[in-house]
Amino acid sequence: MAPDRTLFRDEILPFVGSLLALLLATLVLDAALHFADAVWIGRYLGIPGVMLILASSRYSLRKRKLISSGQPATLLRQHEHYAWAGSVLVLVHAGIHFNSWLAWIATAAMLINVVSGLTGKFLLARSLKHLGRVRRGMLDEGASEADIAEATHWDSLTVNAIKQWRVIHIPITLGFAGLALAHIIAVFLFWNWS
Repeated sequence: MAPDRTLFRDEILPFVGSLLALLLATLVLDAALHFADAVWIGRYLGIPGVMLILASSRYSLRKRKLISSGQPATLLRQHEHYAWAGSVLVLVHAGIHFNSWLAWIATAAMLINVVSGLTGKFLLARSLKHLGRVRRGMLDEGASEADIAEATHWDSLTVNAIKQWRVIHIPITLGFAGLALAHIIAVFLFWNWS
């Protein structure tokens, strides 16, 4: 039996590609700033980066019914795109400050948060596709709903467990938010205002 290449092609490559695209976009933007002799702009890119990351939280607020505007599917896509773009800007911003431990810890927390979000996105999608394929296959073979439910019981429990990835993602997000806020406060306290 040939190995299943669809897992690698459909799930692993997009995940790795998303991370590589994040790093590549960061390197290209940073190189463009260096080429234009405008490296100083990177110092200020943290502000729009954080604003985009904050704007991406509309999806979470809508999902928890704290706001009622917006379609969840649209807000999810915005969450993914805004958080990605904001992360690029924050990474370029972080490249400027080699002497600030708090900034680097906040940046590391942000990267862990991005990886956590991408992992949840791709792992959950993969699990749902697998469960759907198994159910469709059994339906095509004429299995009853009771037989399908019994045969997919453990897979269904696994998918439900994977849906709980947010239990990990949310504390990581809050940790990043706290570290980012501490970094922002430190900047205001120690900024050379003269």
